[in-house]
Amino acid sequence: MLEKSRYSMLQIPFGWYVVDYSDELNPGDVKAVRYFGQDQVLFRTESGEISMLDAYCPHLGAHLGHGGIVNGECIECPFHAWRWKTDGKIGEIPYAKRIPPRAQDTKIFTYPTVERNNLIYAWYHPHGDEPHYEVETYPEVLDPEWGDEFEKFEYRIKCHIQDMAENAVDAAHFVYVHGVATYPEFEVTYENQKRFFYQKADMITPRGTVKGKISGASNGPGDNFTKFEGICDTLLLGSTTPTENEEVITRFSFLQKKVNGEVPKGGVGAAIIADINKQVKEDIPVWENKKYASKPVLCDSDGPIAKFRKHFATFYAEDKEPESIKTANIEK
Repeated sequence: MLEKSRYSMLQIPFGWYVVDYSDELNPGDVKAVRYFGQDQVLFRTESGEISMLDAYCPHLGAHLGHGGIVNGECIECPFHAWRWKTDGKIGEIPYAKRIPPRAQDTKIFTYPTVERNNLIYAWYHPHGDEPHYEVETYPEVLDPEWGDEFEKFEYRIKCHIQDMAENAVDAAHFVYVHGVATYPEFEVTYENQKRFFYQKADMITPRGTVKGKISGASNGPGDNFTKFEGICDTLLLGSTTPTENEEVITRFSFLQKKVNGEVPKGGVGAAIIADINKQVKEDIPVWENKKYASKPVLCDSDGPIAKFRKHFATFYAEDKEPESIKTANIEK
């Protein structure tokens, strides 16, 4: 029996995370969301600006996402109609003769947001630090030679984000969980916050062997892309965002390259997408019933797990005196 010290609780790593699809948040939309163990309100103003704020109105604590509305360029509280701007500062108190100094000095915590790749990203850091790196751009998303809309899949999984991400370098599990015939051989390199991988993926077809490859990268802990090239070129944006310390939402967004001006329907293209989703469903029971082994007992064919963990550890903030993100910026 392994001693208890081999298992530990991981914190939520900092980074850019997908919080919604661009086409699912229209001007005037308000959504109550929960990420990183916190409640937030996500909204798009009438002009199209996106903001994600801490959920609770500093006036008397109403949740801005439950009954709140967009009023011009502000989010209006459902309780007393206090209007807060996208930067978290007070915009208007409709029944006040003047805005008191304390309200003027108050700022709801605001998550930095970026809209890119037809996705909405928010930056998380447990101490409220500003972003350390930029959101990646994937040119295929706007390339007319690729599909116009994502094929979307969503999974809510009760596990820590690192346990999921570690699958990418865990060679042996592909045989014993997913039933592949041989251990996959892949190259993995690291550069700053990015991890790159490459794998040959030749396919046997009735017309002979088709040369193919699988390549991809992660840009921080929650933003990943994988590109399948060969018979049917496919792009997968894998976006995993912690909702709680050991719970995540994973969004799979697929695009496929057009053939003769049309997105492939059925056939190999559909089979690629179906197989990826099948593998996720095979992984979920393992993820949801395991604990993170901080001192694993490994063998020589397990894959480069140690290097992966060293890289992933760079996204954990150093411990500080406990400080709530909410209280850090609501009141100065």
